[in-house]
Amino acid sequence: MFRRREPVPFAFVAEAERYRSNITPPPQRASRSQIAGRVLMGLTVTAGLVGALLFGLPAMDTSPQNTHHSQSSQASDR
Repeated sequence: MFRRREPVPFAFVAEAERYRSNITPPPQRASRSQIAGRVLMGLTVTAGLVGALLFGLPAMDTSPQNTHHSQSSQASDR
């Protein structure tokens, strides 16, 4: 219809062709090996956290324990 009189730089035209749409394509689906790797990584992290909790529970225990041992030596019996 209307033509522009001033010249348009070629780089601008090339950029316009490249970015014609702002809609991104949908992401590709993960393959079976990628899903298996993610599941194994999740299980490893979960097992590590559970193991740390199980090993740490005795250290966090605040219940009174019988730590005073009655040991008698032969020297104290005399």
